Amino acid sequence: MNNKFRIADATPPLVIPYPDLGRFRRPSQQHLDRLHAMGVPLTALTGPPMVLLAYGFKAADGCFEEDLDGEPWLVFPEAADCIFWQPRSGAMARWTNRGFAIGEDVVYNAATYAFDRCLNIFENPIHWLRAGRDGCVIVDWSQAFDRLRDCPCIAVAEGLLEKLEHHFQPPRLPEILVLRQREAAE
Repeated sequence: MNNKFRIADATPPLVIPYPDLGRFRRPSQQHLDRLHAMGVPLTALTGPPMVLLAYGFKAADGCFEEDLDGEPWLVFPEAADCIFWQPRSGAMARWTNRGFAIGEDVVYNAATYAFDRCLNIFENPIHWLRAGRDGCVIVDWSQAFDRLRDCPCIAVAEGLLEKLEHHFQPPRLPEILVLRQREAAE
């Protein structure tokens, strides 16, 4: 009987691949006009990365499901995930549920904080786009403490201050016990 474990016997982990961005469309002229009317400059949409358009819905697990008969969603490609935003409802979805924020790369970029500048956190993608993508939009608030605790300066939209304060604390603290010193026998 051979009890040795072989790598070939292991079940591979479930890997959800990054979506093929080529299947998403560029926003139509109608979408561009609507966004421009909301104060979004064209340069904010062209990236990099370029804001794309997909049709679908938000599934029960929070992930985006493609459906050509679904609502139009703006697609924000990020390094670890794609984040989808439905402008009419304000709903957000992710491709793999790994993404933390739209524009999350600026959190770790030293240039974000150069010359005493702050990381700007916006309430929604429209505010972020109007500001020329200068900051980020948090999608997964449960990651806020771990992802933002090393930022030297954060400027948050007034409407998000309470939410940030609520989530900006360690998700767990260790139990603290007191060690009693024992006196040595003389």
